[in-house]
Amino acid sequence: MKKKIQTNSFIGPLLGILFLSIVGCANEEVGEASLEPFPDVVSYNFHIRPILSDNCYACHGPDANAREAGLRLDLESEAYKALAENPGVFALVPGKPHQSEVYLRINSEDDNEMMPPPDSNLKLTNREIELIKAWIKEGAVYEQHWAFEPPKYHEPPAVENKDWPINEIDYFILKRQEEIGLNPNEPASKENLLKRLSFDLTGLPPTLEMMDQFNSNEDPDAYETMVDYLLAQNAYGERMAVYWMDLARYADSYGYQLDNFRTQWAWRDWVIHAFNKNLSYKDFITWQLAGDLLENPTKEQILATGFNRNHKITEEGAVDEEEYRISYVTDRTNTVGKALLGITFECAACHDHKFDPISQKNYYEVFSFFNNIDELRTSTSAIDPLAGTPASYAKKPYIEITDEDASGILSFVNKQDTSKLIVSVMGELDTLRNNYILERGVFNAFGKEVFPATPESILGFDPQYPKTRLGLAKWLFDVKNPLTSRVFVNKIWKEIFGRGIVNTTGDFGMQGEMPSHPELLDWLAIDFMENGWDIKRLVKQIVMSATYKQSVAVSQEKRNRDSENKFYTYASRNHLKAEFIRNMVLSSSGLLVPEIGGRSVKPYQPDGLWEAATAGGSTLSEYTQDHGENLYRRGLYTFMKRTVPAPSMLIFDASNRDQCETERSFTNTPLQALVMLNDPTVLEASRVLASRLINEKSSEKEKINKAFRLILCRKPKTKELELLESYYKEKLASITEADAIELASIGEYPQEDKVDKQSVAALMQVISTMYNMEESISRS
Repeated sequence: MKKKIQTNSFIGPLLGILFLSIVGCANEEVGEASLEPFPDVVSYNFHIRPILSDNCYACHGPDANAREAGLRLDLESEAYKALAENPGVFALVPGKPHQSEVYLRINSEDDNEMMPPPDSNLKLTNREIELIKAWIKEGAVYEQHWAFEPPKYHEPPAVENKDWPINEIDYFILKRQEEIGLNPNEPASKENLLKRLSFDLTGLPPTLEMMDQFNSNEDPDAYETMVDYLLAQNAYGERMAVYWMDLARYADSYGYQLDNFRTQWAWRDWVIHAFNKNLSYKDFITWQLAGDLLENPTKEQILATGFNRNHKITEEGAVDEEEYRISYVTDRTNTVGKALLGITFECAACHDHKFDPISQKNYYEVFSFFNNIDELRTSTSAIDPLAGTPASYAKKPYIEITDEDASGILSFVNKQDTSKLIVSVMGELDTLRNNYILERGVFNAFGKEVFPATPESILGFDPQYPKTRLGLAKWLFDVKNPLTSRVFVNKIWKEIFGRGIVNTTGDFGMQGEMPSHPELLDWLAIDFMENGWDIKRLVKQIVMSATYKQSVAVSQEKRNRDSENKFYTYASRNHLKAEFIRNMVLSSSGLLVPEIGGRSVKPYQPDGLWEAATAGGSTLSEYTQDHGENLYRRGLYTFMKRTVPAPSMLIFDASNRDQCETERSFTNTPLQALVMLNDPTVLEASRVLASRLINEKSSEKEKINKAFRLILCRKPKTKELELLESYYKEKLASITEADAIELASIGEYPQEDKVDKQSVAALMQVISTMYNMEESISRS
């Protein structure tokens, strides 16, 4: 019987020792004492509205259908009225909390009187009750929701520690820290900072050459030089595209039962190109929403509108075409709300929004902008995206990218063969559809007729704008629109820091989190608009700050008082995105193929996953693994089948791209450890790097030191190096030739003939140990 090689036999005391100094800090739950002093003046926006929204608006908010006792607390005019059921009593009496029924009810101990009612399982804290009392005493003054007010310019505040700030961001951050009695961290080491910067800007680890150059460069401008270098790399566009794919719900399959193959990857190539050439955010969004409606649009601008076609599409027979058409329009409406406005529009599809001032009428007015689109059915019986399209379909909403296009205006599209490349794009119907409120969101339950418009609570639609998707794009970038710039700068902030200024990046409404630094958010939003919506400039501004450069070390005081890092008193230690973990493994081993763009690829995957979860007749019913260079492409290019996403990606919290997602969760599960221990890509990378190092004319210590630097992006400590050397010698002495041959067979990358297989196998397990350190998959 053939002996089974235990590739994970190194797990034990060694890993325990290596992990000791780095594990367990990121997700430890600790109690957090209240940092905020009781305010001198209570703000409705920042102190009272969140309490009412969480505890009261479900029954006493914007949704008329759910409203109880005729009481509405979200509007000043309604909240001051006498109660319908008791005309002599008022919910709020400005200046008089003890005559205000709201205050009396939240203090009541009578189950029949107390609010929120006991069966709601909601209860106000003593601090919240005192805030409401103080607010009523001060006059119970209402304010419009902060996010619906245009950003206001704030001068960077004065701070006590004038030596710490580098740019304007730092003044806002430090001011809040000083107010609560905390201090920023010391700067990170040059090695740790370079690793963080490289992953944040390119999704790749730094090379040895970059490390050596940066560590030895004493020039005061060395850091900025490195920032500029990384922003100029093509890998920057690929890194930013990972974030945008989640928002745009990009996938390589249609998503419903058959879940067949689709070719939208040329649109992904455009996104990479747009980020790399630093297309302004205004043009980046306008082209994606309405590039086809621009005057004399180029083929590039039309290709950009593939953004609107990335939603799930049915290819099944015997379905109601209109029902699915409405679902596509709904998806586009919801995506604009969540991705571009940070508002949960979808809550108003069936009824008035229960918390935000978005009516069902508002929803279908925005819906109307997308309701006049040519929705030619994408059926496998009608179009084969690999073979091309019949003459009757050779018009909107598809474009063909020809070889001439790929060598000219669309030279950024990685079209490697001469087969037809068809991409779904946008196109308007010749005649206008009528638009109606859909009662309860049912596709054929028509209510009142509506016309393209936008919610007045955000910003009314300028009558000079065309009532088309292009007009909607103009409205988004109106200087008075309070959300577009705020929402984007906040998303970029969260991409870099791991926590948003508004941590609910897809919800700036009343149920979203309040901004931790509202003045900074407004300053960034205005600065971004005034500087041409320049994305690279924004990214550089953030990573150049002292706030970004802090170390990850967390003192016990900060653990207790700022455990969620709301005040950015230290750098985050989140694990890398799923795609970046793959990039790290391939890049550090020398396997990464740096090719930009092109078709999605199918790397190693456990057998039978697609076959067990796919209906018969699908073009993707069987998983056919790629070979050669396609096995070693970036994580961005991993084939995304919606119904059966790549397991190694999903386990590390990647989106399945079913719908727009503005953020990913960060979890730690045993499955993640099993991926790093057993994934063929990780084991193959360990083998290939080991083989290359064994062939180098260097000592064992130098080989291990080099592998450590490639994977963890720093020099090992003396104790770490001693442990790894000892482990290597132990494995070299115990491994048999048969075991070494079997280990050398992992993966398809060719094994060099003239190499000592036992030495390779021993070093391979040392390298695999390094890949399994938490530090290797952490950004900092």
